[in-house]
Formats: sequence, structure tokens, C-alpha cells
Amino acid sequence: MSGEHKGDAWAQPADPDHQSVDKPKPCFSLNGKTIWITGHTGMVGRALQRRLAGENCTLLTTDRQALDLTRQAEVEAFVGSARPDAIVVAAARVGGIQANMRDPVGFLSDNLAINLNIARAAHAADIDRVLFLGSSCIYPRDAAQPIGEDALLSGPLEPTNQWYAIAKIAAVKLAAAYREQHGRNYIAAMPTNLYGPFDNFDLDTGHVLPALLRKAHEARHRRESTFELWGTGTTRREFLHVDDCANALVLLLENYTSAEPINIGYGEDIALIELARLVCQTVGFAGAIALDPDRPDGTPRKLLDSGRLRQLGWRPRVTLARGLRQTYAWYREQLAREPA
Repeated sequence: MSGEHKGDAWAQPADPDHQSVDKPKPCFSLNGKTIWITGHTGMVGRALQRRLAGENCTLLTTDRQALDLTRQAEVEAFVGSARPDAIVVAAARVGGIQANMRDPVGFLSDNLAINLNIARAAHAADIDRVLFLGSSCIYPRDAAQPIGEDALLSGPLEPTNQWYAIAKIAAVKLAAAYREQHGRNYIAAMPTNLYGPFDNFDLDTGHVLPALLRKAHEARHRRESTFELWGTGTTRREFLHVDDCANALVLLLENYTSAEPINIGYGEDIALIELARLVCQTVGFAGAIALDPDRPDGTPRKLLDSGRLRQLGWRPRVTLARGLRQTYAWYREQLAREPA
């Protein structure tokens, strides 16, 4: 367990184009509070730590070796002893299409256990503020675009990641159930596809954007003529920089009180072939993109309707082009630190 967070080396840059908005009076003030961020070593967890480093609150984190979130007794003992004022559930077992298809049991059972254990422990310790972090994959494969929160459970899920999605849907309903039965102020937020520093660049378990950055980088480094993009390239995805997501999560933690989940999206999507071309420009790879249509495409399109969040005053700050440059620069810094 660690105490107050001191910040990471990766700092969110100033944005001269960002216009401040009048912040509503919070229903949950961070001032003087202790916030437990689960999954603090992950991309979202680290972004939250960066965002909250300047606030008058104490951040609580736990190492995976010291606390297994899939073990109910361990979670209850920790929460009962630490008694944070609020919990942000950013811990999850995550991965791309290939990882989901390879281990459906793990993706379903581990994520179910994490959310259930934390909810039970929080209620037992009389903690009234928990924010569950979900995913846009909870929505039906063929949902009308852009996808509003009311699309939940209105149709079949995308088969390639249904196990992860079902676990996240259960977390949404768990938050609502604790609110209905016990009056708990538990909420759930559904981010779109996230990227940024500390993303997973593993080609087997990572998501599409960091995988493309790595493929293009390696193809350029090896002076290859092509690199591969799974599927037809026609599927469309929405991408949000993780620092923008962290800003939204803090806003929701302070101000959101509804039983309904709330979307966090950039507001625009892009075809994966166009994303691959943008990645090539970012990396400086001049070769060709080789499509592999025998590989699964996944959901044809996922664009979230984030109108409810925007009504609270939130706006994304980092464009995709700028975010790709920042993320690639971070990735190269990590490579430079590795042994030859």
C-alpha cells in the first residue's frame, strides 16, 4: 500500500485552445478525501494519478502482489482497514480481440470477481462513493450510431469480446442494484477506446492503436515494405486520449449521481485503414499497409453519444493526431530505456 501520490514523469501538456467552463458545485468533494485507485499501474490508473496529483486529496494504491482483487477475503480485509472515502475501479483484465478469444473464462470470471468483490467490500465498510469503469463494448454489436446509454441490453453483443462485455454489464447493474437496495451512491462510466502513455503495446494482448504503432515502428526500423492490419480496414472506431478520460472521470466522481451509466467518448470515429495511414505518418513509415481480411473485424462501428457528459461541461482536449505523436514519443522513450 502506498500513500499520497507524487506524480509521474509524463505530464499532461498545457492546452492553449482549451476553454475553461464553470464547474458545478460538487456532490462529492475531493478536498481532504482518500481515494483508492484500483489498477493504478495501468494506463487509466496512471492517468488518474496524474490528474489528481494537484488536488487536495490522498491517493491510495495497492500492488497486485500484495492484494489480489479476485480474492474476496483479501479485498474485504484491505478495504475494512484502509477505509477510503471513495473508490475508482480501474482494475480489469483487458486485451484485444485475440486475447479475448483465447481466454473467455479468464476475461469473464476475473472481471466479474474484481467488481463484485470491491462492491461488497465497499458496502460492508460503509463507503458510499464508488466509480466503476466499464467499456463501450457493453453495447450491442449492431446498435444505432452514435450509441446512447439507453442502447444497453437492446441487442446481441459482439461475439469476439462478449465475455469481457458481460462482466462489465454486470458491474453497471451491480452499481444500480446497490443504489436501489441500499441507497449507495455508486456510478458507472463507459469510456470509448482509450490510448496514451502506459498503453499495452504487446501484439498478442494489446488493442489496435498501440499494436499499429508498434507494427509501423518495427517495419520502419527493419526497412520492411509492408506491415499488417487485421481485417478489412473498413471498421470504424472512436479513440480518446487517456488524459481526457481522466478529466472526465474526476468530473463524474465529483458530480454524477445517476443510476444510469454515462458514456465518455471523443465524438468522432475513424476507419481503421485511415487510422493505419495516420499511424504511418506519425511513425514515418513510407511502405504499404497489408490488409488481412481473413482475420476478424469485430463490431462494424462503435461511436458513443457523449451528450450527457458534455452537458456537465466536459470536452476532450487532445486531438487524435496530437495524441498519436505524444504516445509514439512515449513508446520510443520506453524502447530507449530497454537493454540493447
